[in-house]
Amino acid sequence: MTSEPFVGLLMFIASRDVETRVVAAMRRAGVDDITLAQARVAARIGPHGTRLTDLAEQAQVTKQTATALVDRLEAAGYVERVPDPTDGRARLVRLTDKAATLLPIARAEEAQIEREWEAHLGPRRMRELREALVLLREITDPYRDDD
Repeated sequence: MTSEPFVGLLMFIASRDVETRVVAAMRRAGVDDITLAQARVAARIGPHGTRLTDLAEQAQVTKQTATALVDRLEAAGYVERVPDPTDGRARLVRLTDKAATLLPIARAEEAQIEREWEAHLGPRRMRELREALVLLREITDPYRDDD
């Protein structure tokens, strides 16, 4: 038996740190009305909107939990529900302009994290990490958009 942690756990730890740091960056920018759980759901909303059931599945929460999180995001003005153009009975959850103002904050923190990781790992290992994760995405991400 090896004493090294499972690689999936190591990826989870790094991912959790990224999420925490992005939300902390928003807090430093004065955004105090979005929680980590809400941010996790919002991060999964596609550019043209996403159905609530898909958000729940991607965030691995119940539909009821996703509904509650989206309700709070909507009340704060970060998302809106709009008709799905492909199915008149369905609705999409879409980011608002208010949510779009948070993207530069998130992207700046993500870029800072990548710079720190590259400084720690070195350019070659960082490039290899990215390449390996892109390859793993091919077999692990049923939600990727290959377009």
